[in-house]
This record gives sequence, structure tokens and C-alpha cells, in this order.
Amino acid sequence: MSEARVEKLSGSLWNGGVSPFGVGDKKLGMWLFIVSDSLTFTAILIGYSYVRVASDNWPMPFTIYPSIAFASVMTFCLLSSSVTMVMAVAAAKKGNHASAVRWILATMAGGTAFIVLHLYEWMHLIEEGVTPFKNPWGDPLFGGTFFTITGLHMFHVTSGVIYLGVVAAGFGRKKFNDEDVEVSGLYWHFVDLVWMFVFPLIYLLSVKMG
Repeated sequence: MSEARVEKLSGSLWNGGVSPFGVGDKKLGMWLFIVSDSLTFTAILIGYSYVRVASDNWPMPFTIYPSIAFASVMTFCLLSSSVTMVMAVAAAKKGNHASAVRWILATMAGGTAFIVLHLYEWMHLIEEGVTPFKNPWGDPLFGGTFFTITGLHMFHVTSGVIYLGVVAAGFGRKKFNDEDVEVSGLYWHFVDLVWMFVFPLIYLLSVKMG
């Protein structure tokens, strides 16, 4: 069997001859960023867990209503935006520019809603006396760790909304291709996944019982 024939048969196993190692430079760059950023969040969350376990006076400030209910709405907004991002990537793959842009805008709306709700929550906690250096309920490290972790995540969400806006404008004008939309989707799904660790660790495990 000729070498060309072997390559053709091997390629057919990968969806029409596309090599599984033929990753675009943009996608590869985003995956490398995601891996490195995952290490950052992992280190911070492990540090938070250690400080919490080591403290004898860690506060449990959140109640089911309104705190957890409010945070659950924020989570719903972010998870819904992941669904719309999937739809945007699917539309981009089909070459439907108008539909892809609409889905990206819907994703941006979900991210913006999350940011607004999160800022409102921050203002409420600050009014109750929580700062990065103190809080009225116990160990002062609670304020520092809370604002650091949630602030870093909110920075990623804000950056993601801006990033999606640039991609939407470029793809709508056909300056970007479907790979650009897919790469932005990778970033957005990463941001959503990080929140699924932050939400239970920071909020659900700090619910005031009784």
C-alpha cells in the first residue's frame, strides 16, 4: 500500500482527514493561557481553604435568603451565558454571521448582568462593614480572601465581556473567522467553570445555620 494511501486512510479516522494535532495557533495559545490561569486560581483557592480550616473564628455570614438566593441568580446568569456562547460558536461554524453576533451579544448580556449583581453584592457587604482588612463577624482574613477571589474572577468576567465585544464586532464585519469565535468561547467557558468552584467554596460552605 502506498504511503499516500496510508495517510489518506489514517486521516479518514479523524473526521474527514483533519489531523488531531492540527490545532491553530490562536486556539493553542488560549489553551496554554487557560492552563496557566487554572494554576493561579487553584493556588488561591487552596490558600483560602487552608486559611479557613486553620481559623478558629471563621465567619459564616451568608443566609439562604437573600445571600445564597442572590448568588444563585448570579450563577444562573453565568451558566446561561455559557449556553448562548455554545450557540454562537455553532452559528459561526455554519457561517451565519448575524446569528453568531446575536448569540455573542446575548452572552455579553449574561456576563454584564453577573457583574452588576456582583457589584451590588459587594456594596451591600461593604455597608455591613466588610473590607479587605476586617469584617464584623470574625476572622479579618475573610474580607481579604473574599474580595481577592471574587474580585479576580469578576476581573476575568469583565475582560471576557470586552473580549467578546471585540470578537462580535470583528466577526460581524467578517474580519474574524469562526476560529476566533471558538477561541473566545473557550475563554468564556473557563470563566464559568472557575465560578462553579468559587460559588460552593466561598458561598455555600459559609451559610449561617440556624
